[in-house]
Amino acid sequence: MADESPRGKALTVPASRLARLSRFGTMTAGIAGGVAWRGARAYAGGARPDWQGLLLTPDNLRRVADELARMRGAAMKVGQLVSMDAGDVLPPELAEIMGRLRAEADYMPPKQLRGALDAAWGPGWTGRFERFDVRPLAAASIGQVHRARARGGRDLAIKVQYPGVRRSIDSDVENVAALIRWAGLAPPGMDLRPLLAEAKRQLHEEADYAREGQELARFGALLAGEEDYAVPRLADDLTTRDVLAMSFEPGVAVERMAEADQAERDRIVRLLLELLFREMFEFGVMQTDPNFANYRWDGERGRLVLLDFGATRAFPQAVTEGYRDLLRAGIGGDAGDIACAALRLGFFAEDTAEHHKRAVVEMTGIAFGALRHRGPFDFGNADMVLRLRDRAMEMSADRTFVHVPPTDVFYLQRKFAGLYLLARRLGARVDVGAIAAHWL
Repeated sequence: MADESPRGKALTVPASRLARLSRFGTMTAGIAGGVAWRGARAYAGGARPDWQGLLLTPDNLRRVADELARMRGAAMKVGQLVSMDAGDVLPPELAEIMGRLRAEADYMPPKQLRGALDAAWGPGWTGRFERFDVRPLAAASIGQVHRARARGGRDLAIKVQYPGVRRSIDSDVENVAALIRWAGLAPPGMDLRPLLAEAKRQLHEEADYAREGQELARFGALLAGEEDYAVPRLADDLTTRDVLAMSFEPGVAVERMAEADQAERDRIVRLLLELLFREMFEFGVMQTDPNFANYRWDGERGRLVLLDFGATRAFPQAVTEGYRDLLRAGIGGDAGDIACAALRLGFFAEDTAEHHKRAVVEMTGIAFGALRHRGPFDFGNADMVLRLRDRAMEMSADRTFVHVPPTDVFYLQRKFAGLYLLARRLGARVDVGAIAAHWL
């Protein structure tokens, strides 16, 4: 973590379920009022309004982004995940608004911060530190990070969870789901319940900092002694369910390396991809959150700093071997082999319409273009995202393909997509096929 402060502002986190529900209601009512007014104007002018177009306006997306950033917690977390996928789908001005959810979280004012730490450590906790910076280094959806120096000289990063986050997870997810349904963003007939149940489970795990501390220690052991990766050391004497304490590791956000030398950008992405394959095929456990903020670059030592292990997930061998088969099929480029591997993994079902199966196979083949490419693949100039977007928009326009993949597959696909977007952001050139070949 570098010594940099969030660009948001100090605002009290609404901690009670009633307060959070009220903010959702106010936001929805404001959007609905604007849509009704613009729709009435369209009717008066003799036009037939496009209701979804009226919903996805810059003003409405700005209202949603601002409100989710203010609320933080599970509501903002869901918004962050949506905003990551929106960058190559929404028009640039709308994607920029949603991107604010990744960069401009507000943070707790000092009084609320002290209350949270009093609850976690008890009164008098300040005596355990030589220094504790009140202004955070970073603020995210579930908590904010402070730099501190403990008695005895340990240089620490302290992640403090926002009050009420854990209690509000279930209601936040349901409220966001209601907003998605209301906006007509989910295909008709799609059963959101399995996705909502998994989202709640995952968020409850991420909000348990004691569990995250265990995963932090596990990855520290897996990568012990390796010079290319740095994992903060857990300070278990200061870690609770609501506070995670770890060693402070210098570095800058990987997104800020977009203007670095080509060789350095290439090395960052190569290390990320090598780690991805090791997580799948060697460790059997993966940090599945694709948020760019989870990676920082220590340029002085030339190493990748890994952060945030709340979304760590173990995968059954059947799933990882299924992906090994899918990778082989994708590199081979045979549509029949891709279809068989995709069916076994649950990308679609036996009774899925044939034209939907063909579309999924085609999209999978496009996605594996980087692995089939001979030599370094230029992520910055690749049109892969645009081609995938076009095919995805064709499928979504049909609105009859409502198959939801298994949870393990869903999280793996999110990680793959997140790393591809990061590689594209950095304009890296990496021989992906050579990296994958080691594991196939």
